[in-house]
Amino acid sequence: MAVSISVVVLLLVLAVIFLRNGGLKVTHALVCALLGFFLAGTSMAPTIHNGVVATAEVVSSLRP
Repeated sequence: MAVSISVVVLLLVLAVIFLRNGGLKVTHALVCALLGFFLAGTSMAPTIHNGVVATAEVVSSLRP
């Protein structure tokens, strides 16, 4: 759950930055959000979740 919340916060911060810089229009952000909601209801959701979890584990195991 902590990984999901972290990813959501990161994506929210990136969306706000893009909106403020004019690189992302509000309609584009809404389409991306709707795509995420629809993807969450498909059979691909577990695969996407497993990919995000695996990526988070790899990143957390890296030491500078």
